[in-house]
Amino acid sequence: MNDPNLDGVAIQFRDVSFRPVDNREILRDLNLEIRRGETLVLLGRSGSGKTTTLKLINRLLDPTEGTVLVDGRPTTAWDVSRLRRMIGYVIQEVGLFPHFTVERNIALVPRIENWPTERIQKRVHELLQLVGLDAQLLSRYPRELSGGQRQRVGVARALAADPPFLLMDEPFGALDPITRTELQREFLSLQERLQKTVVFVTHDMREALSLGTRIALLEAGRLVTVDAPDQFLNSTNPLVVAYVDAFRTDVRTSHHRGTS
Repeated sequence: MNDPNLDGVAIQFRDVSFRPVDNREILRDLNLEIRRGETLVLLGRSGSGKTTTLKLINRLLDPTEGTVLVDGRPTTAWDVSRLRRMIGYVIQEVGLFPHFTVERNIALVPRIENWPTERIQKRVHELLQLVGLDAQLLSRYPRELSGGQRQRVGVARALAADPPFLLMDEPFGALDPITRTELQREFLSLQERLQKTVVFVTHDMREALSLGTRIALLEAGRLVTVDAPDQFLNSTNPLVVAYVDAFRTDVRTSHHRGTS
């Protein structure tokens, strides 16, 4: 993926730790800068702190120690509703309202923002085209869609009010491999056009390498490294080497299965 035109730091973690009420440390001393217009991929195994990091950005969680800044301002100083309206959020389970049609799901935030009806309708149709869905789906309910279609609607809803930030938590993880690859390609195309600041969580190294401007590897709540994909592949850090070796073994195994 080509580097976007970056303009400063959009999101910053300064000495951030997070411990829930049971005092079990999930994140420790996280220092991380996310550049405007880039796709930063948070890579790591389950329980490494990836989703917690994401939730600290839109104040689903607040840090136990340290500061998270969005546009140079601590998240705790933002009005939480205003902060979240600046941030599109896409999760693996999509999170669509089952009793809302596709149209109502996509239009949710613009309606909350009191956009005029005509502007909302225009935006909904723009977004359907942007994510590759047919307008005939507008009157359908989530249960009437395929997994790939639901995920596209989830992306459209996250983009509805044109937020500068996009958080994506394993958004394609539950899809079959073909649909997943299609949506990854579409994401890259969208990002080339929209240049959002994206934080993308995955445990899939192939996905991290193909989608990320940079990759941040987390292990047991600590940041191991932040590198561009080619630098990540050639890192000498033992934890990164272990990830790369496991990935290359998986690729060789998959290739062998495909040719046997």
